[in-house]
Amino acid sequence: MTTNLLRFAVSALCAPAALLAAPLTKTTAVHARPDVSAPAITVLEAGTEPLPAASALADTPAGWMAIELPGPFEGYVENKDLSKSLDVKPGASIRIAPKSDAGVLAVAEPGDKTAITGLRGRWTQISLEKPLIGYIQVGGAPGYVPPIATTPAGSSSAPAAAPTPAPGPGTATPGVYGAAPGQAVPMTSAGDTNALARQFAGHLVSTRRPLRPRRPYDYALNDEAGRPYAYLDLSRLLLTDQIEKYLDRPVVVFGVPKGMPGGREIVIQVESLQLK
Repeated sequence: MTTNLLRFAVSALCAPAALLAAPLTKTTAVHARPDVSAPAITVLEAGTEPLPAASALADTPAGWMAIELPGPFEGYVENKDLSKSLDVKPGASIRIAPKSDAGVLAVAEPGDKTAITGLRGRWTQISLEKPLIGYIQVGGAPGYVPPIATTPAGSSSAPAAAPTPAPGPGTATPGVYGAAPGQAVPMTSAGDTNALARQFAGHLVSTRRPLRPRRPYDYALNDEAGRPYAYLDLSRLLLTDQIEKYLDRPVVVFGVPKGMPGGREIVIQVESLQLK
């Protein structure tokens, strides 16, 4: 009798883990807490076999399963939560979007491995190299969760705007930053408050050269052939001391293109910048 009771207890304890190991039957949202109102850390596609988080199973409420997520994760911290060495301060909230009311992805701990991947005004985009524990709701069939539309971790969370192709390469004339013939970028005037921001891709370069006159802006975008096509106005990015990390690297900027006096040069008023 005692042996049967022991087997039953072991089976009961192992049941959640076995359920987690079963492939998911539908796209499943993974929440930061076992609460449907909690932010979604990521989504798992149907057929994925979740890895059980043994350390959290005992404290997980009924109807939920705790799983381990290997990372890396994309998150955002306020600029004030970065140290002088640009490390995330322990105790800082790492959020899933660059907003103060966005859900908390994790709380920074000493020794966390992070890398800065973008700038968004008073927010810094980071990559968090750390496993996290998430929760999936279960019921009915193994792994079943009502489909939830969300953005998977690691994907770009640029401001909501329809993606548009980058403007054409610059003209061959050295030092001219303008759209190529037949590929003009819609321009706005400096006083146009209804201008629409767009995405632009290219290599971030410095326009400063020894013994040469200073350009209107210190940074610009080059196309894949190394030809310049737009100046960058980075005045809205507060942590401009980090810009050097992006030099000569492929980036994506989100901002409003504006014409400069003379009509041949353009400048993008950058709202966010991140590695491509």
